[in-house]
Amino acid sequence: MEEKEEFTTFLIDDSRYQTRITKKFANRTAFEKPDPKQLRAFIPGVIQNILVQPGQTVRRGDSLLILEAMKMRNDVTAQVDGKIKSIHVNNNERVVKKHLLIEFE
Repeated sequence: MEEKEEFTTFLIDDSRYQTRITKKFANRTAFEKPDPKQLRAFIPGVIQNILVQPGQTVRRGDSLLILEAMKMRNDVTAQVDGKIKSIHVNNNERVVKKHLLIEFE
């Protein structure tokens, strides 16, 4: 018995294309725009040292915490100027990728 192939049609620059979509592609998680007021772990690891406190004002580039991953110490810095609203981790805590570390006001 022959399987019927399903094609998806899309438009790019006034040109129509047809392609097959794999199950992996169809079931992927949707892209979410990062929230600049939330700092999330970019890699799984262990929090070695928290260098800031809630209520502290930080500038872009200031060190916030040390995240050890794969025997490397990563200095995690502020990507925006702001005030620390809350810290969601403790020293020596193991975190997974995308774990919320720090929130800014």
